[in-house]
Amino acid sequence: MSLDEATTRFLQQLAEAGGKPLHEMTPEEARALTAALSDLYGKGPDMAQVDEVRIEGEDGGTFPARVLTPSPSPRAVIVYYHGGGWVIGGLDEFDTLARELAHRTGCAVVLVDYRLAPEHRHPVAARDAYAALLWAAAALPDLPIIVAGDSAGGNLSAVVTQRARDEGGPAITLQVLVYPVTDCDLDNASYTDPANQLMLSRDTMIWFWDHYAPDPARRTSPDASPLRAADLSGLPPAVVLTAEHDVLRDEGEAYAERLRTAGVPVEFRRFDGQMHAFFTMVNVLPGSAAALDLITGAVDGSLR
Repeated sequence: MSLDEATTRFLQQLAEAGGKPLHEMTPEEARALTAALSDLYGKGPDMAQVDEVRIEGEDGGTFPARVLTPSPSPRAVIVYYHGGGWVIGGLDEFDTLARELAHRTGCAVVLVDYRLAPEHRHPVAARDAYAALLWAAAALPDLPIIVAGDSAGGNLSAVVTQRARDEGGPAITLQVLVYPVTDCDLDNASYTDPANQLMLSRDTMIWFWDHYAPDPARRTSPDASPLRAADLSGLPPAVVLTAEHDVLRDEGEAYAERLRTAGVPVEFRRFDGQMHAFFTMVNVLPGSAAALDLITGAVDGSLR
């Protein structure tokens, strides 16, 4: 189906504002643009407690995280990895979304500000993501752990889930993958479909990959392309969401199918009429609320 009316209007407004495509910008320009868009989302629900912390990465460097606790007795902890192609995105841009997740699920949310490329190329983001998982498990030891993320953050969620299985890491109750990057194939059907060249295009993904993992040999590693892992068995139950008009649609759906084939329980939904990034546009696109409802239900089911 075609894009829904709200998305069409939003894209028209962006076009009228002018500006060059993301893949023609410097990383600094792209970061400024997405930071400005976050003003549209609003403040988000109040929390019982908000803590700013720093987490030590595997290389000794540190990175920030924000812990959003909705009540004195959270049900679980959601370790959330934001999207942005491993190049853009930050705590303030995803604060409203994280607050909504905390409010709706009753879970503490650890919003992870892993280090970005090109200043920190692969595998720094993947290793920071795992360090954040270990930190959350140690800081909130009595709570079930859920990992979640959108786009590049969905990639990191899949990567840390595989690593936790392989290395006997923290037990993960649920993985939530929202239009995740799971492969470095830039030529599948959803990548080449002209209808999918919207806020995220094939050219933009080439730009992201070139900043994050310029060496093609690195891109095929499972900690960059989790779809290429030899074995997906033994992973925790998954929720996988994709958008109909998204270059990442096919690889996200392929990952969901491979998880199912490996015996992993999967709740999957393609959001028709939606584009990439719809989930994070809280209070802007109605599809975001629908996706949050689905994830809230899945979290409730996993914690019963």
